[in-house]
Amino acid sequence: MRIAPLTAALVLALASVCAPAQETRLPDIGSSAGELLTPARQEQYGAMMLAQLRQYDYLLEDPLLDQWLDALGNRLATHSDQPGQSFNFFLIKQRQINAFATLGGYIGVNAGLVLAAEREDEVAAVMAHEVAHVTQHHVLRGVERAQRDQLPILLAMLGAVAAASASDSRSGGNAAQAAIISAMGLMQQRQIDYTRSNEHEADRLGIQTLARSQYDPVAMADFFGTLQTRSRANAAGYYDTPEYLMTHPVTTTRITEAKQRAEQIAAAPRGFTGSVGGSDNPLLPEGFRLPAPGLRSEGTGDFEFARERMRVLTANTPGEAVREYAQIQASGTLDAAQQYGFAVARLRDNQATAARESLQQLLEARPGDPWVTLALAEAEARSGRSASADSRLEALLRNSPNDRAAALTYAALLAERNSEEAGKRAQAVLRPLLGQSDEDAVFQRTFARVSDIAGDVVRAGEAHAEAAFLNGRPEQALVQLNTLKQRPEVDYYARARIESRIAAITPTVLELKRQGIRDEDLGRR
Repeated sequence: MRIAPLTAALVLALASVCAPAQETRLPDIGSSAGELLTPARQEQYGAMMLAQLRQYDYLLEDPLLDQWLDALGNRLATHSDQPGQSFNFFLIKQRQINAFATLGGYIGVNAGLVLAAEREDEVAAVMAHEVAHVTQHHVLRGVERAQRDQLPILLAMLGAVAAASASDSRSGGNAAQAAIISAMGLMQQRQIDYTRSNEHEADRLGIQTLARSQYDPVAMADFFGTLQTRSRANAAGYYDTPEYLMTHPVTTTRITEAKQRAEQIAAAPRGFTGSVGGSDNPLLPEGFRLPAPGLRSEGTGDFEFARERMRVLTANTPGEAVREYAQIQASGTLDAAQQYGFAVARLRDNQATAARESLQQLLEARPGDPWVTLALAEAEARSGRSASADSRLEALLRNSPNDRAAALTYAALLAERNSEEAGKRAQAVLRPLLGQSDEDAVFQRTFARVSDIAGDVVRAGEAHAEAAFLNGRPEQALVQLNTLKQRPEVDYYARARIESRIAAITPTVLELKRQGIRDEDLGRR
């Protein structure tokens, strides 16, 4: 019964590919792809895909991990060949090794890729490669190629859904969902079915981006070597073939070329960036180089902690995560990041006291560490020491009132108390972030909940509607906003905000209806 929203996304995606651009065309990129989708339509497609992934719980949305990934991704984007291109980086909670880019600069990274990497440079290498696919319009050209196949894919999907829906069993519903996801995956694969020249271009530009960002340019060849090893081991049944290899084939020649390119960059004068043999700026004399910006060579500095947090949040159950760390501990001493991961696993497994004790020791060794501090505050709050947790979080927010991770953590802990006073305090904690969180589903869900607790029905209603929209349910969001508008508590300013959102959401809902697609949850009312 939850199939309709994903069907809607696929149909709208196909429709958007077919529709002629109504805005200024993209610059000529050597094909007619620029005539298919304007930048605005590309952004809409990417946002729609992200909403559907969120609705089906594929996303790993965690404030600390989001912060780490954005820092890494934005650093690469800033030093890419198109620093003006907008990007949206997000995590997929699956442990398979994969990453992909799609329209609008949306780049997804599987948790499994991070878990397989030995250092941040390797994750950066894959992301730099995907950034290059976006900046060179490889994804957009893939849309042009996919146009030939879209109708057969849609018909095959609808046929599979019809067959699966004929069964009343749970397996029939699962089969229907699998059919749609497979069709959507096929459409996605068509879009990123890069030619060999595209792959080489993305490798070349990605390695340059790594060097400019002060990551190790050899890391791309290193990680490709890891993927190739796993692919070979698959023949012996030790590993599944990494999904990344399905759309990004790795060969010995490709690894060798990546190493050679990295060696060329490494042979350039120290302290300088740019393409091999000269500056990237055509306005500067041949051979002139600009000094590199002062970035830390160790990357964000949070990779190890991010990887361990990801290990915990992608385990099937908290208990399974605890057992995983127990096995790691049995083979040797846990390092600081692994100690942190073990403590977070225990915290999620309702072992708050044990987690608190471990985190207190870790914080003594790493004073002021935000990852440890936030986890310790959670452990304190859940082991009966709310005053200590509040004091710790209040101190963090006094220093950084716009710290998203600290604010969301504190608000969630306050919401657990379920009192009007706690709800109002949580609203105050989140309010500084309100103006920059229009597309932040985690924020909107949290703000809706604390506003409900605080008795603020207007703000709660607005946030619930935004959360529904960001979860791929625009019709549900529209119904909620129209209902909210009729409430007597809505003043002039709130009414203006609500009507503005209704106007923005209505075209999407009308397009869904034009396609004959309705939200089935609303239809059953």
